[in-house]
Amino acid sequence: MDDEVQQPEEEAGQGILLLFGRQLKLFRERAGMTRAELGAATGYSASTLASFEQGRRIPPGEFIDRVDEVVGAGGVLGAAKEDVGRAQYPAHFRDAALLEAKAVEVHVYGTQAMPGLLQTQEYGRAVFAMWLPPLDEDRIQERLAARLARQAIFTRRPAPHLSFVIEESVLLRPLGGKTVCRGQLEHLLLIEENRNVEIQVMPLSRQEHAGLAGPFSLMEMQDGRRIAYAEVQRNSRVHTERERVRELERTYGTLRAQALTPAESRALIEKLLGER
Repeated sequence: MDDEVQQPEEEAGQGILLLFGRQLKLFRERAGMTRAELGAATGYSASTLASFEQGRRIPPGEFIDRVDEVVGAGGVLGAAKEDVGRAQYPAHFRDAALLEAKAVEVHVYGTQAMPGLLQTQEYGRAVFAMWLPPLDEDRIQERLAARLARQAIFTRRPAPHLSFVIEESVLLRPLGGKTVCRGQLEHLLLIEENRNVEIQVMPLSRQEHAGLAGPFSLMEMQDGRRIAYAEVQRNSRVHTERERVRELERTYGTLRAQALTPAESRALIEKLLGER
């Protein structure tokens, strides 16, 4: 996707980046610093600072924290960190990404590709390289960095409860090639070792299947709110209405009952790994 031609769904995120960039430039100039000087103080090149100020690149959170201190912004730049961070996601996923990062429970049903939270860097790159309409290299890098950043949920404390039901076809589909898929299966086994994570595989042999309507995620927040997220062909919706969420919770419960147990799923993943 060309940076010069923004799709409508990207305009809101781009506006946030442009606003942050203008504020960054104003605080830098008020501090009497050139881009080179600010870059030296924050560990970034002058050209990268120019991209941040012009809204062409998404500044990482650690940069925002550091630059707020260096230019004496008094928390003004830091206050925009969450909104800037959301801009790195596709518009249809921004609200869900914010909720996911704060959830105490996340449950995911994956059907076409490995769920983003479980993807390796190589697998994620392969997925974004297949995106239509095609993404340019800068956008692929941004989306990949955002996807990998979501995986901080695995090291969060207190640890959230995470569960996944993944179609066996996802494990068999060789996205990215043999080496990438082997690395992805190895990664699943490592992730599954976490005591707060359960991974189940829905085998192709099942004659009854509750998930034919497509993939979705369930989240529970610290305050007890239960939320669902469903996405098909970039048409997505965050559901907060209790009836709809309860319906998907029932579906997920049935999926877990129909899928292989975590131990059986691990054995299947190990078997597939041995065949590659």
